[in-house]
Amino acid sequence: MSRTDDVVNGIKHMILNGELGPGERLPVEKELAEALGVSRGSLREGVRALSILGVLNTRQGDGTYVTSLDVSQLLAPMGFLVDLHGEGHAEYVHALRRLLESEAARLAAEHITEGSLADAKTLLDEAEPFLDGGDPDAHERLMEIDIAFHRIIASHTGNPVLIGMIEALASRTVRERLWRSLREDGVLQRTHEEHLAIWRALCAHDPEAARIRMTNHLLGVEDSLRFLPDADAAE
Repeated sequence: MSRTDDVVNGIKHMILNGELGPGERLPVEKELAEALGVSRGSLREGVRALSILGVLNTRQGDGTYVTSLDVSQLLAPMGFLVDLHGEGHAEYVHALRRLLESEAARLAAEHITEGSLADAKTLLDEAEPFLDGGDPDAHERLMEIDIAFHRIIASHTGNPVLIGMIEALASRTVRERLWRSLREDGVLQRTHEEHLAIWRALCAHDPEAARIRMTNHLLGVEDSLRFLPDADAAE
């Protein structure tokens, strides 16, 4: 392992054993470097790496702090990886997304509130004027509605890790690629009807129906991937 790895592992150990907690300030650079047995240069590299990962936050003139260690923030780098490699491996990304979001729908059916169901229906109602595709902004607006609709569902799973992974796998970049692929006649209306079917299953608080409806919807999304331009054509 490099000395930078020693810093990363050392600080991770300090967090895991309770020496450092969320929001706490790290010891001053000289003391921490000595405690970890590394140079100040290696310490700075390790701190930079942990900052990129969302574990640490350096405040100019105030020191370095452990972040809140929010799961979504810690999983954000996975979204960056998906954005970089999703073009060539979109089918693998979306197969995993289907598994996670189907489970999310099942869990949400048990916990979703009436207020959130009303919010979801408002979003779907807002989508209807754009379904004919005639508006030049239709795809952009429908994508925004799609993001918000799926986010409402994920937020009611009660599982922050699942929420963070779904957010990473269904980033805006990934969704933009998908919406560009929706070229079949009637596909916007079909997608909307699938969202309505998911919403009705959630309203019924039927976990198995919600899971099946979400699975069916995302299988349709995966089918649309064949219309995505391949990597060679994009270059």
